Amino acid sequence: MSKTQGTNAEGFGEMRRPHQPGQSAFKAIMQEDIDWQPFPAFPPSVRLAILVGQPSSEGPYLIRVKVPGDVKLMPHIHPEDRVYTVISGVFYIGLGEHFDADKLQAYSPGSVIVLPGNTPHFHWARSGEYVSQVTAIGPLGLHYVNPTDDPRHKDGEL
Repeated sequence: MSKTQGTNAEGFGEMRRPHQPGQSAFKAIMQEDIDWQPFPAFPPSVRLAILVGQPSSEGPYLIRVKVPGDVKLMPHIHPEDRVYTVISGVFYIGLGEHFDADKLQAYSPGSVIVLPGNTPHFHWARSGEYVSQVTAIGPLGLHYVNPTDDPRHKDGEL
């Protein structure tokens, strides 16, 4: 019987494959070992860390996003469903195709936000730096409602 066949420890149904294909060993990531990198689709001061999986590929992934105080992420969509967990700071998110500070909702550390795919939304680090964690099934996609807001287009050129 292979590792993925048979019953689980409680005897309920078939065992599943590991969460991450090819990873069958225990793994821990310490906060001090997180590798924060720029991400071309975000403003230059924002950092992203890939913790689990490969966001550019099909399959589950887990990333963290660190946004410095007063930085705005203009209205955009992700084709994939996302679950955000606020790690630190206050996470402000608003829904809609136009940035509107009155639509922002504040979420404190420990909050979990479920965002269905293709939902236009925006963020603002209104009260200082925040770190959010994103869990989703890739591939990761990010499309700005207004293409001139996309940092991947130099000086707003398409």
